[in-house]
Amino acid sequence: MRAVLFDFSGTLFQIGGYEERIRAVLPGPVTDAEMDAVLDALEAGLADPDVIAAQAGRDVSAAAHRHAFTTWYASAPALAPYADALYAQLQTPGLWRPYADTEATLTRLTERGVALGVVSDVGWDLRATFAHHGLADFFSTWVHSYEHDSEKPDPRLFRYACGELGIAPEETLMVGDHPSKDGGAASAGLRAYVLPAGASPGAERGLGAVLRLL
Repeated sequence: MRAVLFDFSGTLFQIGGYEERIRAVLPGPVTDAEMDAVLDALEAGLADPDVIAAQAGRDVSAAAHRHAFTTWYASAPALAPYADALYAQLQTPGLWRPYADTEATLTRLTERGVALGVVSDVGWDLRATFAHHGLADFFSTWVHSYEHDSEKPDPRLFRYACGELGIAPEETLMVGDHPSKDGGAASAGLRAYVLPAGASPGAERGLGAVLRLL
């Protein structure tokens, strides 16, 4: 393996939980009971037909991405006036936290001469977030789904990243947290490693496994 491509959210970074984010946008103190009601409404919103419809093709454009998230946030009545503010949080670099083993893993891969890239289903440019945390210089290519009018597991996204790096797909490993989307890199001729779900922001992500695989 001469190159490794990484997913963004849930792989190298995670944003704070919804309770923390909601408290930041709602005016005044929020009781635990009120917060529970808001979180329950958000959960229920995932079954709302309008929310489900907005999720289709969510990552193929910046507008679709914003629409999908703000429609979901607004499905909770208490959050409807703050849907845009909650979406803006996603684009705020300081609210994202690298996992505890992100920088060390990227450093060791770079020391080995492994080329690195990002392939993410996302609605905005991620470079500012990586730069905010001093991690942008590790990467030589950035493939944002919204810039390609597509989303993973489209083989073209993975092949594009490999082309940018000048390294063949069969010499490239894709690392992510979504079995069908990130694991779909195999259809483009890459190897794929899917991390288990459930790591909290700032915790160890288990990225040392990437080093052992190489």
